[in-house]
Amino acid sequence: MLKAILFDLDGTLLDRDASLIKLLEDQYERYATIFHEIPKNEYIKRFVELDAKGYVSKDQVYSQLIDEFELNGTDPEELHQDYLDQFKYHCIGFEQLHITLKALTDRGLKLGIISNGRCQFQMDNIKGLEIESFFDTILISACENLRKPDPEIFNKALSQLEVTAEEAIFVGDHPLNDIKAAHNVGMKTVWKKDMHWGPAEASAVIEDLAELLELADRL
Repeated sequence: MLKAILFDLDGTLLDRDASLIKLLEDQYERYATIFHEIPKNEYIKRFVELDAKGYVSKDQVYSQLIDEFELNGTDPEELHQDYLDQFKYHCIGFEQLHITLKALTDRGLKLGIISNGRCQFQMDNIKGLEIESFFDTILISACENLRKPDPEIFNKALSQLEVTAEEAIFVGDHPLNDIKAAHNVGMKTVWKKDMHWGPAEASAVIEDLAELLELADRL
């Protein structure tokens, strides 16, 4: 019997691609004295390429951008800190996010998040999406000193929710860190389709979060 659903954050609940572009557009305008000779679309396009879906450290990204665009005298740490401080104000959730989470909790299901990333940064983004109240447990890798795909972070979440792996589903976009890792601890898995990473071998595949409502009845 299904008792809990656990989620990844970036690319699953948070539309990170859209949120990143929104943040970069704002940052470009606020730092116009630095970026004024670079076309906005060129700056954003190159940042997104270097960022590699969040898998490259932002201090490296900003340092590379400064070198490539010859922004002499620009402090990469200042831009990086601005990124960390401002991202939470630009968080965009996927469609049906709040409706889906409310419907799942109304069914009596326990919900959790397991996310890789910085403690405060990821918690700020969860609050930015206004979804913190839906979740019974939230585990962030830097807070736990555990990182997906380590099975221990999945097992810790299951323990906190007081459910077995067989009673839970994990929803994520990354084939290895989310889907394979959750499967390895005995959970059913739902791949939030993202062909940048995929395909993934999961119990089910969704493109829209609302599809979980029907899946929850049969998984």
